[in-house]
Amino acid sequence: RVDLREGLGLPPERASVSASTPGAIFQDLLIMGSSVPETLPGTPGHIRAYDVNTGKLRWIFHTIPQPGEFAYDMWPHDAHSQIGGANAWAGVTVDAKNAMVFAATGSASFDFYGVNRHGDNLFANCVLALDARTGRRIWHFQGIRHDVWDWDFPAAPNLVTLSRNGRPVEAVAQVTKFGYVYVLDRKTGAPLFPIAQRKVPPSEVPGEKLAESQPYPLKPPPFTRQGLTEAMLTTRTPDAHAAVVERFRHFGSGMFAPPTERGIIVFPGFDGGAEWGGAAFDPDGALLYVNSNEMPWIVRLIPNNDTSLYNVNCATCHREDRKGSPAAPSLENVGERHTREEIATVIREGTGRMPAFPDMGGRNISDLVDFLLTGKDKGADPKVTSDPSWLKYRIDGETLFRDPDGYPPITPPWGTLNAIDLNAGTIKWQIPFGEYPELAAKGLKDTGSDNYGGPVVTAGGLLFIGATNFDKKFRAYDKTTGALLWETTLPAAGNATPATYSIGGRQYVVIVCGGGKNGAPSGSAIVAFALP
Repeated sequence: RVDLREGLGLPPERASVSASTPGAIFQDLLIMGSSVPETLPGTPGHIRAYDVNTGKLRWIFHTIPQPGEFAYDMWPHDAHSQIGGANAWAGVTVDAKNAMVFAATGSASFDFYGVNRHGDNLFANCVLALDARTGRRIWHFQGIRHDVWDWDFPAAPNLVTLSRNGRPVEAVAQVTKFGYVYVLDRKTGAPLFPIAQRKVPPSEVPGEKLAESQPYPLKPPPFTRQGLTEAMLTTRTPDAHAAVVERFRHFGSGMFAPPTERGIIVFPGFDGGAEWGGAAFDPDGALLYVNSNEMPWIVRLIPNNDTSLYNVNCATCHREDRKGSPAAPSLENVGERHTREEIATVIREGTGRMPAFPDMGGRNISDLVDFLLTGKDKGADPKVTSDPSWLKYRIDGETLFRDPDGYPPITPPWGTLNAIDLNAGTIKWQIPFGEYPELAAKGLKDTGSDNYGGPVVTAGGLLFIGATNFDKKFRAYDKTTGALLWETTLPAAGNATPATYSIGGRQYVVIVCGGGKNGAPSGSAIVAFALP
């Protein structure tokens, strides 16, 4: 048995870490990424390998460098003891033939405000190539410097082979939330298509020092629209258009426009572009298949001027009004659903995506539970605002930008399915993916929709994917043309990546139907289909 809280350079009782993916096997090693909190105080997302026979830690790669290690000077000197994140939460990919492991890392904490982490913040927002035997860094590529947009890499890298000048080239392809695909030489990390460095806006937040430029791949083109403009706003109804235009003009938007106290629309949003379902690669034609969201979000920085115990610790996710956000449930009337003891245990130990707060102390936990049950806030311990992890800003939750009727505020498509030719660096086909049944019944079909979960491609020429949030469909496409060949309705949305297998000479495809994303109904079915 392995305790993932151990070996991270801080007392285990202070660490909050879980496994969101099962890890990958190389020889006698289990190589693990992790999920850690996106707030402070942080838990670092170091990548570790364990002996499968003994459970002993065999190697560790520090994604937030320690003193004397490469890239230590790209952080404040004490970052390794204060900052968290830079974690491979989406899993790792093993290339057994070359004894390499590839990881895609997340943002450093805190996600949207980086005054306490000046610098480029290597190895956050990176594709990492490590020696699978030792954990030694072979190369790295950073896609976002000093991230304040929560544009972490959302999926493990794909091992791909493409053709260059008539010869095969082993590479890795990394899909992103912001719509780019980075195609990198597997052995060296060299980009296989040109990448430009372009100036990006500075921050108006006091003390924030953003990177002056960010990398822009010139090929393949982005598979999602980038940077919201007024011309892209919904025309579904005149009232919806007027409402979203007013909000757009209030907040504004732009690719790499940083968060502000006024608020900014982030597009592509925190859920992509691509998401954790990742991409599927077909060596026949070197096509990479990826589904994409086109969903704007709003982020607003709130000064931490008060010492409210709730606001300091909880409002970033659950919002100041306790109504919750897409990432965290409402805490209104929480006493009707949980006992005082249950609430205290969750605060102290964490659960699901919620991190533990082991340093809060019994009195503060008791006071916070009192506030959640009665609304009376006794205030934070003065030590909270003098702690190095205390920040001058938090965010007003993570808010999906919707029109007044709850639909996306932009013109369709609201989700797409894409086939990207990695030989040519072009998009071979792109189609709307998913729809809202109630809008389709009124004639507004093939709009695309929120989608979570990835595709699988078969040697027989089929691409299977569930993922669409509201129509609950499971679909099969012609992998070459994108033509829809078959679809069925699942018990709940298939927010998962299908698997295909063969028994007795017959091929099957199976998908988990969990649903539950962004207000969609939940489910608990596993559904399998036999191919003809």
